[in-house]
Amino acid sequence: MPPNAESSLEAGLIALKQGNYYAAISELEPIAHSHSQKDICLQAQVALVMAYAHTDEFLKAIAWGEELLKSDNGQVKSWAMRALKHLKLKIQKQNRQRSKSQAKSAKSPPDAERKNSPNPTTSPQKTDSSTFDHPSLIKSSLFSNPELLNVAPQTPNQSLGIYWQQAKRAKVWQPLQKQNPLPFEIPFQLPGLLLATSTFIALAWVLQAIISLCNFLCSYFVGLINQVLVKLPLFKPQLPLLYIDLGPFILVVLLVLMGLSPWLLDWLLAEFYGQKHLSKEVLSNHSREATRVIQRISQQQHWHPPQLRILPMNVPMIFTYGNLPRTAHIAVSQGLLEQLADDEVATLYAFCLGQIKRWDLAVMSLVLVLTLPIYMFYQQVSERGNKIKGRIGRGIAAFLASLAYGIWCLLTGAALLHARLRLDSCDRSSAEITGNPNGLMRALLKIAIGIAQDTAKQGQSSWQLESLNILAPISHQQSLSLGSIMGHVSWESFLAWERIHPYRHWLTVNQTHPLMGDRLERLCQIARQWHLETELHFTHQKLPQTQPQTFFLQIAPWLGIPLGYLLALLLWLGWQAAYAIHILNLKWIYVDWSYIPGFIFIGFSIGTLMRINYLFPDILPNIAQTENHLPDLFSDSSALPIKSSAVRIEGKLLGRAGISNCLAQDLILQSHTGLIKLHHIPGIGQPVNPQDWIGREIVVTGWFRRGATPWIDIQTLETQSGKTINSPHPILSTVLAVATLFWGAFIILTGRV
Repeated sequence: MPPNAESSLEAGLIALKQGNYYAAISELEPIAHSHSQKDICLQAQVALVMAYAHTDEFLKAIAWGEELLKSDNGQVKSWAMRALKHLKLKIQKQNRQRSKSQAKSAKSPPDAERKNSPNPTTSPQKTDSSTFDHPSLIKSSLFSNPELLNVAPQTPNQSLGIYWQQAKRAKVWQPLQKQNPLPFEIPFQLPGLLLATSTFIALAWVLQAIISLCNFLCSYFVGLINQVLVKLPLFKPQLPLLYIDLGPFILVVLLVLMGLSPWLLDWLLAEFYGQKHLSKEVLSNHSREATRVIQRISQQQHWHPPQLRILPMNVPMIFTYGNLPRTAHIAVSQGLLEQLADDEVATLYAFCLGQIKRWDLAVMSLVLVLTLPIYMFYQQVSERGNKIKGRIGRGIAAFLASLAYGIWCLLTGAALLHARLRLDSCDRSSAEITGNPNGLMRALLKIAIGIAQDTAKQGQSSWQLESLNILAPISHQQSLSLGSIMGHVSWESFLAWERIHPYRHWLTVNQTHPLMGDRLERLCQIARQWHLETELHFTHQKLPQTQPQTFFLQIAPWLGIPLGYLLALLLWLGWQAAYAIHILNLKWIYVDWSYIPGFIFIGFSIGTLMRINYLFPDILPNIAQTENHLPDLFSDSSALPIKSSAVRIEGKLLGRAGISNCLAQDLILQSHTGLIKLHHIPGIGQPVNPQDWIGREIVVTGWFRRGATPWIDIQTLETQSGKTINSPHPILSTVLAVATLFWGAFIILTGRV
């Protein structure tokens, strides 16, 4: 390769962008023939396909396209296949036109033929570029935008290059039909209001349950205090505040917090996240369309324009908070404005405006008001606890941090269903407002890429992203593998499981966000409805062959709960009949219903025991798959978590170090293929914990499972020096099953929970 390959490539791309195709070819040809620098060579080859296509030298364009098919980059191969298809169609069309013209000229007089024949010394006339209109790719920016060729050097956490199709937007479009599964018409805001009400009730119930649990754990201690205080002379307190019903008080507090949520969140985000005001002028510098969209929708809906905020974060992020349209705020990160194109930023602002239209923004803001202080407490305790040298002090800090993180998870879990369902309608609103479903697809995928790259750069999950995840347009955990596998697996292959797996919705009930495959498929349907070429090309695939009994085995512990209740009901009927005919004197069985939870626990225990061997099969060294098989594992659309694959993969361990990772909630493997979430069960008495190995090269042996977030259940972690950490997944499942079995038996025999 020439020593000035990079400068030649840059000159060639500039010439291509300016339309000077022959100059671009002369600059790029020497680079493309050399393979010493793979990234630069690949960019030059893609650019040559574009240049030759524009000069109507289709045979040369096809030759370079066939060369691209040999690439290891899945996205490049997909691009080349589509380009070759349309180039060959163009050649066929030219041949048909030439045959027609020859047949027509054969019938014309010789003089006319000589008169109309072109001068041999003149250059052949170029065909009209309009012949490359849809569905051809030639006229699309896939062939005309050299900025798409800016490929960074390949790193373990970054794919070789991403080639966006830059599919067009609609110039004129029809409104989308309202989604209404009911036979009668319902108001647009009603589903959002019902979801908001159910989420509010769930929050109140979770808070009540947490307080009740605290009272239960403290009951013996409080009882001892009461006994001491009662014996004091002239002093008879019973600490009644610890026993009164706090339900009404909790409801009042939640209503007050919901009313104050815009100002509370403004203060929290400004104080702890550095949030600042974003002027319309600054936003216009990044996306003029976004400011126009905000102004147009605000006028149509008779709103006061939402207040704009910006966060000093490099990772792409955008969310909305407030309680009414007039108090709505749209906060965006600096990284999103810098990493996304003008039209993509506009689609995300339209996405946020769709959230304001739903009238359920207040409850989601309430969730953030409740969870943000708890998460910040977890972060502060973890960071300060890491500085404590004493073992007892670190132990107390670890307990408080883990407790705070658990409470944060419980409160966030109360809004899971609401957070998941609201995003589908927001996607539709964004597409309908902008007429650009393809732009929204690119925006979501670029956010996933930005999150994955930020995670790899920081070496851990972002504190800010996790704390704000419930309001983000895409989950930070879903983004780990999705945003880091390009160059090894195409978007379409990776998202196949999320589009067509028959049980995918049952397996993702604990997710805060809907599956990306389903979301992008619906956006593609909108694009096709408006007769647009789609950014992603999802093919029609048959449903994978998944046996129902395998799925039932997957959910066996949860099936055991209703089956246990049913068994308790049958036994109640049998015992009642036996008592009526004086066979058994077990009247307490059907007078006191406290034995029913016992059967529920036993049902859960039996279901857990049934699937342990299937969930954690033995891993033999000769059958464990290596990193080379990861693309196939990611693309398997028939996989179930219980149908795991034994893997043994080398990579770098990422995650938070110290106390903040006591529950092993942030362990990630950075392999050459991409990022993979790791699940670990902290063992008791182990001298070393995984968070002590953060940043080191390790070997992970475990069970790879496919879900909304692909993950590996760890069996062992090994360092290059031979040290090993075991993760007792099967042991914990067995202990849990046996404990619930004995607990259920105890409840049945004693009638006490």
